[in-house]
Amino acid sequence: MLVAIDVGNSHTVIGIYEGERLLNHWRLSTKAERTTDEHGVMIGALLQSVGREPPLCPEGVVIACVVPPLNRTMEEVARCYFRREPLIVGPGIKTGMPILYENPKEVGADRIVNAVAAYDRYTSACIVVDFGTATTFDYVTGRGEYVGGAIAPGLGISMDALVQHAAKLYEVELIRPREAVGRTTVGAIQSGLVFGYTALVDGLVGRIEQERGEHAHVIATGGLADLIAPESKTIEVVDEFLTLKGLRLIFERNRRTSAASPPGGAKGT
Repeated sequence: MLVAIDVGNSHTVIGIYEGERLLNHWRLSTKAERTTDEHGVMIGALLQSVGREPPLCPEGVVIACVVPPLNRTMEEVARCYFRREPLIVGPGIKTGMPILYENPKEVGADRIVNAVAAYDRYTSACIVVDFGTATTFDYVTGRGEYVGGAIAPGLGISMDALVQHAAKLYEVELIRPREAVGRTTVGAIQSGLVFGYTALVDGLVGRIEQERGEHAHVIATGGLADLIAPESKTIEVVDEFLTLKGLRLIFERNRRTSAASPPGGAKGT
């Protein structure tokens, strides 16, 4: 059994795997000020809700965290409440994927994890579009190399900025509008956000493919992927659990490497 934890800026997703099968999963709001014990209480309640009595003692815990104040907290959660030393995705961890970014340390752990999962699915050139706090695009070559991508403000951030800086505009429900030409303020804002972001996705994907000179499979993930994907001409599939799958793959690759390497042996990249 494996516990995979993806700590994003807005949400934290926890998954429990048995082999390749995702048995349970939960999505929580991310709060940098939440303590180790507070996380432990929440995790205990979640486990009990599915008939698992804490403490759960999995084979391993793997974590990707893009919120620096929570790095140590999540490590302590793994040690105190799962009784395991966690594998933290970061520099020095074997991913099985060459990172061609000019400064690999700048790449968010979640972006690398998503790229690993996407390439494992297609084993050919692919682009991951992650609709999170930011909307990120990550490109992987047909040889399985992570090159880089693009970062745009997420839909939620864009909505907040619009409301904050335009005196007469207000927050609306993020749903598909009936038409591109909105005839109400609500419809106009929804059109700009939903159809505007769809155009952003399709435009960037097309530009990436043109620059790289090869067709890429496009896979979407993140909380708002299901809103944009049906409107997009380039997104092929939505995978809600792409990041958790990538975490599982990276855990397995590091476990195999550790088992195959003699004590003191060098680790791969």
